Amino acid sequence: MTDKAGTPGDGNAGPQEDPDASAGAADPGADRERPAAPGAGDAAKARDGGEEDAGGSGGGPGDTVPGDAHPGGPGPSGRSRYWLRWAAFGTSIVVLAAAGAGWWFYRKLDANITTDTSTAHELEVYERERPTPAQTGARNILLLGSDTREGEGNDRYGKDEAGSQRSDTTILLHISADRQSATAMSVPRDLMVTIPSCGKPDGTRTREQVAQFNWAFQFGGAACTIRTVERFTGIRIDHHMVVDFRGFKDMVDAVGGVEVCLEEPIDDRAARLELPAGRQTLDGEEALGYVRARKTLGNGSDTERMERQQQFLGALVNKVQSNGVLLNPARLYPVLDAATGSLTTDPGLDSLKELYDLTRSIRSVPSEKVQFLTVPRQPYHLDPNRDELVEPEASELFERLREDAPVTVVPKEEKEREQATGRPPSPDPTFSGTTAAEGMCG
Repeated sequence: MTDKAGTPGDGNAGPQEDPDASAGAADPGADRERPAAPGAGDAAKARDGGEEDAGGSGGGPGDTVPGDAHPGGPGPSGRSRYWLRWAAFGTSIVVLAAAGAGWWFYRKLDANITTDTSTAHELEVYERERPTPAQTGARNILLLGSDTREGEGNDRYGKDEAGSQRSDTTILLHISADRQSATAMSVPRDLMVTIPSCGKPDGTRTREQVAQFNWAFQFGGAACTIRTVERFTGIRIDHHMVVDFRGFKDMVDAVGGVEVCLEEPIDDRAARLELPAGRQTLDGEEALGYVRARKTLGNGSDTERMERQQQFLGALVNKVQSNGVLLNPARLYPVLDAATGSLTTDPGLDSLKELYDLTRSIRSVPSEKVQFLTVPRQPYHLDPNRDELVEPEASELFERLREDAPVTVVPKEEKEREQATGRPPSPDPTFSGTTAAEGMCG
């Protein structure tokens, strides 16, 4: 990144005159008894303008004493001017200190962000095969939750197998051109897709193959995942972000925790999570276990885990919007520090300014227009433990996102009733999903 730091200019502030020296002042009484001598008008102007005679001539018993007003009329005394100058000097010091602190915070947050240049280089090689960039002004950002155990505090969740990592969570965030809606589409980790030939960290390349989706991140990191998503959706990915376990926990803690409502208690050793039933606020550690848990919640499927992740993210969005985080610098700084501390992005989003501009453009989106859904899928025909796309519904969803057309989500139960009775006469399709307005506790 280019360092745009600047050094404030030096400025010498302080008293420039001796407040007790008022040389050149004339005796008022003498002025009344005799005509003004040549040059007296100039002397009066000098007095009225606060200037002093460098030669110091004209002193006498009639000289003004320190602290008295000038005989020419009302105005600040020498002592008043002295304190005004010091007040201005003090104010300038405070302003410079505040500016310096603000710049320090900015530089710290900006330096937190890690730039992923290798992904940009890999994508450039395959530019010809990528979808055409959208001309609507909408933005598509791929959010990747890495399950790597590298990094401070992440080793408690197990060890990487031979240094491998996979995208534990993948969400395609579509922000409409008018910035009045946002759609977050989850991609199941077990979705069977065609993964293209990708470059590996050791310099070798994989072969093109049909495999479960989250293998793409293990094969070739973010670049391979982006190319895989673009291939089966036809949607051009404009930017990407990778967040690890620690970044997620810090974000939740920075907003003071997120409230959830549990119908049943949770005791999941694999997720390091034990919670009672009922309404409660989860801290970062508990929240991470909650969105990762699978084996002891519901039917143990990744489908239910994705729905739980979507509901939690909706509750997190509500928390950020409702407690004034975005408008309160004291609350905003810890959130930004957490958000940038474990964040890796492409060069187009690797500065605090770019991230802030993105956040500012969507902060006014109503919570009911922040939508969460999963790509339409069903059990894979060759292995019921894997998923495959449901057509033509999946293609309809991808087309609407490509063209920045409205996407309508309905509750899961309503969608199931719709499918049981046949497609409704409305020309616009609906998709099973939720909105941030629904929350987790009704």
